[in-house]
Parts: sequence; C-alpha cells; structure tokens
Amino acid sequence: MNTRGNQEIGALTLRKVSVRLLPFLILLYVIAYLDRVNFGFAALEMNSALGISSEVFGFLSGIFFIGYLLFELPSNLILQKTGARIWIARILISWGIVVIVTAFATDALQLAVLRFVLGVAEAGFFPGILLYLTYWFRGRELAKAVALLMTALAISTITGAPISTWILDSVHWWGMAGWRWLFILEGLPAVILGIVTYWYLSDRPEDAGWLKPEERDWLSGEIKKENNRRQKQGNHTGLASVITDRRVWHLAFIYCMLVIALYGLGFWMPQIIRSMDTSLSNTSIGLVMVIPYACAGVAMILWSRHSDRTGERRWHTAFPPLVGGIALAGSGMVTSPLAAFLLIIIATVGIFCAFGPFWTLPSLFLAELSAAAGIAVINSVGNAGGFIGPTLMGYLTQATGSTNAGLVVMGICLALGGAGAAAVSTWHRAEKDRNTQ
Repeated sequence: MNTRGNQEIGALTLRKVSVRLLPFLILLYVIAYLDRVNFGFAALEMNSALGISSEVFGFLSGIFFIGYLLFELPSNLILQKTGARIWIARILISWGIVVIVTAFATDALQLAVLRFVLGVAEAGFFPGILLYLTYWFRGRELAKAVALLMTALAISTITGAPISTWILDSVHWWGMAGWRWLFILEGLPAVILGIVTYWYLSDRPEDAGWLKPEERDWLSGEIKKENNRRQKQGNHTGLASVITDRRVWHLAFIYCMLVIALYGLGFWMPQIIRSMDTSLSNTSIGLVMVIPYACAGVAMILWSRHSDRTGERRWHTAFPPLVGGIALAGSGMVTSPLAAFLLIIIATVGIFCAFGPFWTLPSLFLAELSAAAGIAVINSVGNAGGFIGPTLMGYLTQATGSTNAGLVVMGICLALGGAGAAAVSTWHRAEKDRNTQ
C-alpha cells in the first residue's frame, strides 16, 4: 500500500480509537476521582457529626494512598497479563462497593479502615489506564490523549462539586444525613460502569472488532514498531532493571510533588473556600469550586496540544508547576480573599497543565512489560504525595488555626516538581527529533 493510503488509514483509525475509547475512559476517571475527593465535600458536615479534627481529617484523606501505593505495582502487572477489560472492571466494582459502605461508618477508626481498603480496591486503576493508552496511541499522539484523560480531574470537580454539595444540602432521605447519601449515590456509578466496562473495552487493537482488518493491522504494526525501538533504547530486561533506572525515580519525584499539591489543595478546597467567606452555603461552595477547575480543564488541553505540536516535553512539564507553585504559596500570604482565590486559580491551572506532557516521558524509554512496571512505580511512589499533601495540610491547619501555612508549603512542593522537570536529562530529546522528522 502506498504512503498516502497508509496515512489515510492511520488518520481514520486514530479517529475511531479516540472516539471509541477516550470518552469512556474519561467517564471512568471522572467517577474514580470523584470517589476519592468526595471525602472533602463530605467533611463539610461529616467532621462535626463524627467529631473529626483537622489533623485527623488530613490523615483520613491521605491514608487512601497508602493502600493504593502498596498494591499498585502488582495490580498493574496483573492488568498487563489478564487484560484491561477484566481487571479494570474488577477495580471499578470493588471500589464502588467500598465507597457505598463508607456511608455507614460511625467513627474515625472505621473511616480509616475503609479509606485504606478503598486505596487497595482502586490500586492500579490510573496507571492501568495509562498503560492501556500506550496500546492504542503512538508517542506523538500520547500527550493529547493523556491530557484529554486528565481533563477528568477538572470535569469531576466541575460536575461533582455542585452535585456533591447539593446532596449535602438537599438529600436527607429516611432520616439519613446528606454526607452519608453522598457516598451511596456517588459509589453506585462505579459498580454500574464496572459491569459495562467488561463488555465495552477491547484489550488490544488485535481484539477490536469495531476496527476494520486493515485498521487493526496498521495500528498493531505502528505500536509494535514503537515498542521495538523503545526496547532497543531502554535496555530493560526485567522488573529489576526498571526499578533501578534512575529516570523512573526522577519522574516519581516530580510526580510526587505534583500530587502533593493536587490532593493537598483538592481535599481542602471546600474548607479553604468556606474560610474565605463563612456565609457561603454548601451548594454555593460547590459552585465557586467550578471556577478554578473549569479554567484548568481548558488550559491543560491547549497546553498539551501545543506540546504534541512542537514535540517538546520537558519545559511543557516544568513551566506550569513553577508558575503554579509561586501562585499557590502566594495565596497563603495575601490578606485579600479575592486575591487568594485568583492565585488558587493560577495554581490549579499550573498543576493540571503539567500532567499531559509529564505522562509522555515514561513512554520515551519504557515498552510493554517494562512500561507496566515503570508507570506503576512512578504512580505508586508519586501517589505517596496523596498521603503527604492532605496530611500535612491537616497538621499545619490544626497547629496554626488556618490553611495559609499549608498553602505555602504546598506551593513550595509544586515548584520543586517544576524544578525537577526542568532538570530532566537529554533523554527527552529523542522523541522531539522523531516527531519533527
């Protein structure tokens, strides 16, 4: 087949793959993120109902990531062996059940156990989705695909914040508190979508009955060529070589700093906004939270498209958190609530814009089994930041009586992530050279 014919088949195939997979995967991630951070919305009523202090709330928010960290690598390796269809379906159903059960907790100890189990149940979901994308998208399209996936973080808050706070204010069926209904009503979609996932996803391009034979052949061939090239360049012969690769740990550090800010800010955002204006209702807080995440969602798509178009990854990863870190630290120093909120918007944009370009970096030197292990290690170690961020915010809030000190520390961590990305070595340049050929 001539080059023009290949190009036409390639363009059509990529469109089909994008339309078929990305909206569904985004929906799954919207539910996943909401089921993580709805704990922050529930805190507006739950903390006083169960006598939970700021320090304890921070710990309860973060303990999710301990279970997640411990079981993420084995979960991703199982996904690589069993296929995404079965394993992602299992993850969704199990975490949905745990979220629903959380509605019936009566004290902090029960919440701690359930939050830990939720992390175990959900372990492997996000890195599994990232690995799954590498089966369907070449390196040159990956940043945009990942960025579109990561818009789920913004969509989750844009849609989830008003819904969650409305449930708090309005749903008190059968005498049960709104925060309990919050967990029940937002846990059910995960169970339902888990069942749908089993029937909807195809494990690999070779299994995709919704692609024509020539489309399956073209995509399988393209992905195989990239994997062969990465294997030659990466020189990974097994799990041990991945774990000892300094590039993996460098990326894990960067991601940890980003996640500290993401969840340190995300879990505490409802209470931060309430501290700015104590007259706001729960529903009003949810509506205000839409603003920074809507800005971040638009910005991250535009930023990642620019990264794909130029083929540049390092500075597209580094610049947003450097600026966002300064803004986040500044939000804890200014006295004007309006100025603080504007800086939080900039910080949120900075956090989100880094994710698309960042998650193309592992694929520059990892392929197939090494990618499953490497992505899981990066995400597992990085998600330690999901424990550190909320817990540190809780400790500093308890100690100082304000969230300001926590915002400054989160800003410093975010800026360190940007500095770490700026220090990424020249191994990122090979992808740029290939994309501009």
